Amino acid sequence: MHEFTYVAPSSVEEIVQFLAQHREKARPFCGGTDILVQMRSGVRRPSYLLDVKTAPETRLFEFDPAKGLRIGAAVPCADVSADPAVRRYYPGLAEAANLIGSVQIRNRASLGGNLANASPAADTVPALIALGAKAVLRSVQGQREVPVEGFVTAPGRTILNADEVITEFVIPPPQRGGADAYLRFVPRNEMDIAVAGVGVFVKMEGQRCVEARIVLGAVGPTQIVASEAMAYLRGRTLNEGVVSHAAELAAQAASPIDDVRGTREFRRHLVAVLTRRSLLAAAKRAQANQS
Repeated sequence: MHEFTYVAPSSVEEIVQFLAQHREKARPFCGGTDILVQMRSGVRRPSYLLDVKTAPETRLFEFDPAKGLRIGAAVPCADVSADPAVRRYYPGLAEAANLIGSVQIRNRASLGGNLANASPAADTVPALIALGAKAVLRSVQGQREVPVEGFVTAPGRTILNADEVITEFVIPPPQRGGADAYLRFVPRNEMDIAVAGVGVFVKMEGQRCVEARIVLGAVGPTQIVASEAMAYLRGRTLNEGVVSHAAELAAQAASPIDDVRGTREFRRHLVAVLTRRSLLAAAKRAQANQS
């Protein structure tokens, strides 16, 4: 690994001032579970590594039933998946956060790092998009909120400017009759990346679906919003036939590749299976949230 300087800022203000001065030479990191691997392989060669975890603002964790959930970019995934409010009101996000790496990695990895790494197979990104989450970005010019959907533009590439850092995520408040779910397929139980993943959110009125979001992971260069399947579900009763047809529409939206971990056909089949199962799981949770 090349030589670099480790920097431990005491605030977000210090981070953005440093980024404004050094720009592409500096790289913020939360847990280091991706960037250190990339540095060892020579993919990235920053002169400075800024430890975002040392800034207290990035460890924010607040829930208000009326305002929603705020999670600092550097909060470990282990804390996200174990939090009682997340497990109750955002179970799909808890499921996604609990699938990253091993126990040790989940105590370092974070939502901010998982998003900024811009992997098509990131587990928490489809879950965040399904919930309508926004990322809060800071620079010396100020602050902006951007939807997580559209943040990743290509593998390893995002809309984040060289002088910006993700500080937190803002997730809308839970809705009566609404619930989410996340499922993925991996060859191993842990320490593996998704061959396919699906994050969903549904809102129910009785047996009828009034809102649906379906987001696919690991089956395209970026996460894919299955808009045709979502439109099909709205206003329909979520019986087996309707859910199965929506799952097939989602599979058609996938744009997978062939590699050693699976063929295009296999990945599309997985998308259909995972979409069907996650929709049924979310619908069951949503119906329980109507009272």
